[in-house]
Amino acid sequence: MTTPDVVFDFARAERMGLDEAVLCAGKSSGQIATILRQAQHRGVGLLLTRLSADVHATLLPEFATQIDYCGISRTGFFGPMRPVTSTGMVAIVAAGTSDAPVAREAERTLRHAGVEATVIIDVGVAGLWRLMNRVEDIRRYPVVIAVAGMDAALASVLAGLVAGLVIGVPTSVGYGAVEAGRTALNAMLASCAQGLTVCNIDNGFGAANAALRALAIASNKKDCTPWETQPSSHANS
Repeated sequence: MTTPDVVFDFARAERMGLDEAVLCAGKSSGQIATILRQAQHRGVGLLLTRLSADVHATLLPEFATQIDYCGISRTGFFGPMRPVTSTGMVAIVAAGTSDAPVAREAERTLRHAGVEATVIIDVGVAGLWRLMNRVEDIRRYPVVIAVAGMDAALASVLAGLVAGLVIGVPTSVGYGAVEAGRTALNAMLASCAQGLTVCNIDNGFGAANAALRALAIASNKKDCTPWETQPSSHANS
């Protein structure tokens, strides 16, 4: 059953290899409940993004208790989820602890797709030794998501040190002149590091999906999905 303002895309995974996700910001608890009810009826799992603690608390108990909720990333897992089928492929590197919410959003998005990422936090270039102590570890990953606010120098430095794909995520962390992340975004876009790819401000979800597309291409699978071929718990009933 659907309502006029809820038209859900359950065919996205089949069409493009990426599961549908629910952006909860701006949606009422009733609208979210409608979506969850549809997913439950079909037996599919969903990733919920930008789900505030307040909205999560107002969901009907039948739904709220079934959500694996992370308050840091404001994400939730609802229903069946893919098992981990890929490890050691993605590193998420965050400049500061304040960037953790965006880094964790990327981590949870990848985990929902069956990809377990390594998260390294508080290695900003203001204390360059912190990054250099970890750089050999980071170099082992084919995909690196660089999360940074303020001047966002971490992305340029990483893209100049590692051979893998570097996906920059500017964050809105910082004071005054950071302009809610615009300075970080412009700094990443203007980077002289070759091949740095940049997502929108605070968009850990988008960076994770870019990583999933890259892994799908690297895996050279006809269905363009980065996870192992198996009966999917997300298949439409």
